[in-house]
Amino acid sequence: MIILAATPIGNLGDASPRLREALESAAVIAAEDTRTTQRLLAALAILNRPQLLPLHDHNEKRRAPELIRLAADRDVLVLSDAGMPTVSDPGYGVVAAAADAGVPVTVIPGPSAVLAALAVSGLPTDRFTFEGFVPRKAGERAAALGALTREARTMVFFESPARTPECLAAMAEAFGAERRIAVCRELTKLHEEVFRGTVADAQEWAQRGIRGEVCIVVAGAESTEVAFPDALAQVGELVATGTRLKDAAREVAEATGHSSRELYQGALASRG
Repeated sequence: MIILAATPIGNLGDASPRLREALESAAVIAAEDTRTTQRLLAALAILNRPQLLPLHDHNEKRRAPELIRLAADRDVLVLSDAGMPTVSDPGYGVVAAAADAGVPVTVIPGPSAVLAALAVSGLPTDRFTFEGFVPRKAGERAAALGALTREARTMVFFESPARTPECLAAMAEAFGAERRIAVCRELTKLHEEVFRGTVADAQEWAQRGIRGEVCIVVAGAESTEVAFPDALAQVGELVATGTRLKDAAREVAEATGHSSRELYQGALASRG
């Protein structure tokens, strides 16, 4: 069996009893960084010395078949450096390979920087989207954020502290300087801090310098009233650019509040 286990994102007190039990009994651990795992075992006073296999972005495709073979008759614990494996961390390829091979996969839930940042942001939590790390290159970053200008759901991003100021500048360009935002750093750690305000406010705040792990939570675009014929026209425009009708209807529905089913059926009817 493959066991995905969430590890503390800062505070060791967040290590669950199930995680401790799994670490104490594991024979094989696939870890993003084996040195980090060794430090975790020591910090939690775990005496078990399992076989540690590195599993990271550069070797996951090659290592996945080996882990699946091992998991066919024993448990293989999969860890990232912090938080939940597969969420902007290695593990997805292993889970996909396990599913294809019919090898069971289970999870030991626990700390998640995404959910922690969303929860403390003060922004709507009923619907949200996780966008992972913001692209490093300016052009790719502008394109990625530009594609989200009409996203109505709250958005959660990962960013490095060094690139946070330029990321905020790009967000001001894409979303507007008055869009509400929360910049969360060092969550669950001694120097945890959450800045809440507008993007412009966050830019000024960031000028002092930022250290530590960073999550940025951005409010979704305010919904605007779009007449059904106009929304239907938007679907047609997306389809004309190569988007599948079903996907186009869903995208426009999320942006306008209209029913994706009605938009889909309306688009079909308009084709004659």
